[in-house]
Amino acid sequence: MRNSKPYVIAEIGVNYYDTAKIMGITPLEAAKLYIEKVAEAGIDCAKFQSYKAGTIVSKNSPAYWDTTKEPTKTQYELFLKYDHFGANEYRELAQYAHSKNIDFTSTPFDYASADYLEDLVDFYKISSSDLTNLPFIRYIGQKKKPVVISVGAAYLSEVDEAVRTLKDANCDDITILHCVLSYPTDPKNANLRIITTLKKDFPDLKVGFSDHVAPDDTMMTLATAYLLGAEVIEKHFTLDKTLPGNDHYHAGDPDDFKKAISNFKWIDTVMGTEEKTVLACEQIPRREARRSLVLTRDMKAGEIITPEDLMPKRPGTGISPKYTDIVIGRTVKKDLKEDTILTWDMV
Repeated sequence: MRNSKPYVIAEIGVNYYDTAKIMGITPLEAAKLYIEKVAEAGIDCAKFQSYKAGTIVSKNSPAYWDTTKEPTKTQYELFLKYDHFGANEYRELAQYAHSKNIDFTSTPFDYASADYLEDLVDFYKISSSDLTNLPFIRYIGQKKKPVVISVGAAYLSEVDEAVRTLKDANCDDITILHCVLSYPTDPKNANLRIITTLKKDFPDLKVGFSDHVAPDDTMMTLATAYLLGAEVIEKHFTLDKTLPGNDHYHAGDPDDFKKAISNFKWIDTVMGTEEKTVLACEQIPRREARRSLVLTRDMKAGEIITPEDLMPKRPGTGISPKYTDIVIGRTVKKDLKEDTILTWDMV
């Protein structure tokens, strides 16, 4: 995985099928077009989904998405539309992504997919839907590749079980992603403070956020997640948010991702360093805006300085007011005019 901060994953999923249909090109050509746009947007990783309808869902499983956006009534019917790619297509896509200098992964939803993806992906991504599929998690963990796992619709105990399963399989590079398994996620349900909870409860793991909130004009959801410590950001990616289909209406387009990445860079800029020191840009204001001890009257050489003779005024080029008690009671060495900024060679 690239060493970006944060590491950004574009969840292409199977959105390229709808784009292919609209553009009159093959799904493979559309998938490559998506990879191109991911790379152009400065995103770290292009992610797909690898499954077959017959191994992921029973034929009567009901829809759990917004059917006003995606009217397909069963999961089986939906998955059947988008399950045509296999090892050969994903190999070609992996090679294409790497030629564009970005990472590649695809979420496996069955053992066969996990096997053929092993030599293709830069890391495995496990879906929230498989969080309690511990035998499958163990199988992936044993492949000794980094694992990113979403933990939506789960209790903390279930997250712990999945993490323990990966660790027991000797997987030593684990990232957990806070996720809300609702498409789209209402902003009031985003519950981003869970990122803080996961960082506290799993201090040895990387923690991130898999986002299903519809993009806003400022991409503030992702910026907030980053501010809370998300090290990996995943969001669905589309070339056209108006397309019908399961994942377009809550996905971000290239401009949304560019805006989010720009936000991350701005956050890094303004967050700065934890060390409290005087910055170079503060040196002159520090000198000119701080105060010095200034005489309130003309004084002759040998006169003793009293409290009434002093007033703290700008600039801070003379004796600091914090030394007032030391200066009081001393004599002036030479004649001095009212409003003189005292320095140590004068007293």
